[in-house]
Amino acid sequence: MAERREDDPRTDTFDEALGEASALAGRWLNGLRDAPIPPSDGIDRVKDALGRELPQRGDPAPRLLRRLADAVEPGLIRMHSPRFYGWVIGGAQPAALGADWLVSSWDQNTAMRGVTPGVVAAEEIAGEWLLDILGLPETAEVGFVTGATMASFVGVVTGRDEVLRRAGWDARANGLTGGPRVRFLAGAERHGSVDDAGRFAGLGAPTLVAADAQGRMRVDALRDELAAGTGPAIVVLQAGNVHSGSFDDLGAAIEVAHAAGAWVHVDGAFGLWAAAAPGLSHLTAGYESADSWGTDAHKTLNVPYDCGIAIVADPAALHSSFSQRAAYLPAATDHSDPSDRVPELSRRARGVPVWAALARLGRDGVSDLVQGLADAATGLAEGLRSLPGVRILNDVVYTQVCVSFGDDERTHAVAAALDGAGVVFASPSRWQDEAVLRFSVSNWLTDDAEVERTLAAVRTAIDSL
Repeated sequence: MAERREDDPRTDTFDEALGEASALAGRWLNGLRDAPIPPSDGIDRVKDALGRELPQRGDPAPRLLRRLADAVEPGLIRMHSPRFYGWVIGGAQPAALGADWLVSSWDQNTAMRGVTPGVVAAEEIAGEWLLDILGLPETAEVGFVTGATMASFVGVVTGRDEVLRRAGWDARANGLTGGPRVRFLAGAERHGSVDDAGRFAGLGAPTLVAADAQGRMRVDALRDELAAGTGPAIVVLQAGNVHSGSFDDLGAAIEVAHAAGAWVHVDGAFGLWAAAAPGLSHLTAGYESADSWGTDAHKTLNVPYDCGIAIVADPAALHSSFSQRAAYLPAATDHSDPSDRVPELSRRARGVPVWAALARLGRDGVSDLVQGLADAATGLAEGLRSLPGVRILNDVVYTQVCVSFGDDERTHAVAAALDGAGVVFASPSRWQDEAVLRFSVSNWLTDDAEVERTLAAVRTAIDSL
């Protein structure tokens, strides 16, 4: 047999490739607390470093991985820093990251429980634990999707099909053309992912229901909007406004929507987890009577990207909308398959890192994590409020802090100074017709010490102006 050359991929070994990957990952993660947050290289420089021409033959796996890491790392933003407050992005707990590596190594297509019982068992336990700690009906079913957009899509599509079924129309068989129009309602300050979910579901843009000064849907306005029309309806409520962190009056709004025959979906991308902390659970009071819920594990729970969670109270309605059957696919007989709960037939076992995070934290640990994020936001707001020219624009009830530094120009200048220093990252936005710098406290490592480092960096940025 001819000797294989170094450039033959069959000479690569998993031990060498994964050993190199582990060392490179450790190099990156070791800078988690203190390395500058912004990337130092842009796309063109990263492309140059990677090499723009496809080679005739490639390098051995370890050498290739080193080249990849050396080229890409300067173009990475340290989203896992405890002083990264941009958008709403968590970090990755070690146990969850380790589980995610195992998921990639096992490489199971998690569609059918009889084919991949190992990972499906872990996902099903994770789903049961989630329902328990979130106080949702134990008969509900949990599906693991990419993120909150697809979690809302699952809830909205299931709701669409169910309200049409009640009206005598089978959307799965007939599509939407010719059927009753479904009214789609959401708060004026809903997240844009809700619009995407409705558009993907063929419902168009939502009818917007007026919100109060903190972005909470007004229940009286919802009642009036539902009374102004007839026919099938879906109402999307919000658990955690992306600017203020405020929650709709979920119990009252659900009661009004159900009285009108509407399906209710709760978009709780980062806020649904408030239900797991006794000191915050009043924010979600009554939400267990909704029809579906969506959240992200890669936000508040701090598992690696990507992992969204779709929860539907009525499993039969969920399966009716998403189940797939084919002669070559073995079907579960006594339980539903994972593919009956999500749009995908092919997907990785996203729920396994959720199992690992929950198993590592335990019930009390999840509560401590969520309460700790909210406490850090409160401490951050109190410290910022003491700085010259700073105004906190929202009622800090959860994990969001919206700040003005006097006027739009000065707020932009502070944001630029922070970004240039690289110690803290907060995302510029616009809320209540005013430029703001938004601090979203989402990282499991953001404690009192990191809050103090954040305040020191903001103070320096203000002084630099």
